Amino acid sequence: MRDNIYKPYLMRIEKITSEAPEVKTFQLKFINEDEGKNFSFKAGQFAEYSAMGEGECTFCIASSPTRMDFIECTFRRAGKVTTALIGLNEGDIIGFRGPYGNIFPIDDWKGKNLLFIAGGIALPPMRCVIWNCLDLRNNFKDVTIVYGARTVADLVYKHELKEWQERTDVKLIITVDPGGETPDWKGEIGFVPTVLDKIAPSSENTIAIVCGPPIMIKYTFPVLEKYKFKAEDIFTTLENRMKCGFGKCGRCNVGKYFVCKDGPVFTYAQLKSLPAEY
Repeated sequence: MRDNIYKPYLMRIEKITSEAPEVKTFQLKFINEDEGKNFSFKAGQFAEYSAMGEGECTFCIASSPTRMDFIECTFRRAGKVTTALIGLNEGDIIGFRGPYGNIFPIDDWKGKNLLFIAGGIALPPMRCVIWNCLDLRNNFKDVTIVYGARTVADLVYKHELKEWQERTDVKLIITVDPGGETPDWKGEIGFVPTVLDKIAPSSENTIAIVCGPPIMIKYTFPVLEKYKFKAEDIFTTLENRMKCGFGKCGRCNVGKYFVCKDGPVFTYAQLKSLPAEY
């Protein structure tokens, strides 16, 4: 931990990738190489990213801890800070502080099947743990990824989706909402929960990891329950409502939890104890 917990690391934007309309991925490197060598994190943790003079905002770390040559984040323009960030260029400097929060218990998943279910811009927090597990592929049995977006244009990490699709040790199912397909679309058409129900996933020795818009998550959990997934074997990550990273501002307080400190990774069993409106 740094002496000043609010002081960010300085990071240079090494590469910018346009993923979808108003969505970009930054590949970042530490200005101070020694700080980079001493930095570590685990899948599921998040960080604060700052545009100088504009403020900071919270995203997951989208790259895997098995690949420590750089840090990556993916974000959509949504407000003042993300508007400032999306206007930056390769070579510009941003602030970065973290990592914060708890982690996906990947070590506990060894020898199990993994079912990843993601929607839209919620694939970035899933991407971190997917690559973490794929880089340790021998530790796990079957790996299935179900990913959907509103339209073909809204699918992020298109180059990586192609790579996962070509792998023989991964089953990838991509879907777009009805009306979001293009004439040459060869994937599924339908909402993520509907497509998940269609493939009828087995819950035997399987961990499910879910991340997406609240409405997607709301209708995905009942599908998993239908196929006898245990609540403690279903994981998700919550990023909304986080601000300071320490649980001090109170913005992330939900029921008995502070998402910054107690999350962002939760099991479905834990979510069941939260207020119904959440």
